[in-house]
Amino acid sequence: MATEEAAGAGATGLGYKRLLLKLSGEALMGKSGFGIDMDVVDRLARDIAEAVNAGAEIAVVVGGGNIFRGLAGAAKGMERATADYMGMLATVMNALALQNALENAKVPARVVSAIPMPTVCESYIRPKALQHIEAGRVVIFAAGTGNPFFTTDTAATLRAVEMDCQAVAKATQVDGVYDSDPRRNPDAKRYDRLGYAEVLARDLKVMDGTAIALARDNGLPVIVFSIEEPGNLLKVLRGTGRATVIE
Repeated sequence: MATEEAAGAGATGLGYKRLLLKLSGEALMGKSGFGIDMDVVDRLARDIAEAVNAGAEIAVVVGGGNIFRGLAGAAKGMERATADYMGMLATVMNALALQNALENAKVPARVVSAIPMPTVCESYIRPKALQHIEAGRVVIFAAGTGNPFFTTDTAATLRAVEMDCQAVAKATQVDGVYDSDPRRNPDAKRYDRLGYAEVLARDLKVMDGTAIALARDNGLPVIVFSIEEPGNLLKVLRGTGRATVIE
């Protein structure tokens, strides 16, 4: 099966045939500071459409920090589990916005939620989600893992493993992993490649520790790249994009 997947990837000129893209909620709000900037969502949808048209199979996990962040709510006195559930609902709104943008870009997409809400979207059922991906649809996973105390980074790694993805790509505002924030420290060191253990030992703020450990235990590469430059997703799929690979 691995040989068949590799052959499929090579036939389309892609280093990764099936990829899970992790988008933060902040990526959807643009420069507005809150909410959803549909111009930005449309641009992200065009990037995903370009990848799909090149032969890639794409799944997406989207965060909700542009609308509500559970940790922030808990810090202000809200009970943590309640705050996390509110954050999960925020991811559903973002997922629906992205689905709409993808459909406008002529790319079939489905939102599947870990929290059942049948009047809004499908509930997450693994075989059904796999069928959607194999049929060429972009599957957008909403509501995280469906459980409080777990981040959408962990949800992204979990869904990538469940969907037999060859890698998880985390879209950020910088072109990889640095030892400090390059937007604040001009001398920040950038890494081209890292090991899972190194990320955990250095406490590099790429993804939370649970997500990195899950990727390590399943041999899943994590690619960190910038979503700010249009077309970067396809470059990452082809192995030509500037990024940090954790494996």
